Amino acid sequence: MRKILIVDDQQGIRLLLKEVFKNEGYETFLASNGAEAIQHIENTSLDCVLLDMKIPGMNGLEILKHIKKLFATLPVVMMTGNSDMDLIRNAKELGASYFFTKPFDIFEVRNTINNLLKE
Repeated sequence: MRKILIVDDQQGIRLLLKEVFKNEGYETFLASNGAEAIQHIENTSLDCVLLDMKIPGMNGLEILKHIKKLFATLPVVMMTGNSDMDLIRNAKELGASYFFTKPFDIFEVRNTINNLLKE
């Protein structure tokens, strides 16, 4: 079973994404802040991380750097409510696989993750 970590401080988004990926056959893990995200990243063999840019305790770029230092090839898909091009460029330079701006199309996110993990 593929494993995905969903990191977002908004409970509604976490639960929606959890349901979508559970229905796709994923084992899902949830984190609402940077500390929880790091704990899952370090202790769970993940196939993908879906990561919000703004969460309590650490920003998404800091978590992305940590992920890539530990697991350079782990796919990370970023989400943000801000369409700041510098932020998006920084995330891509740090190794983000894809970037979605909120509000996002849930089907597009699902299809992107499924296609990413088929590669």
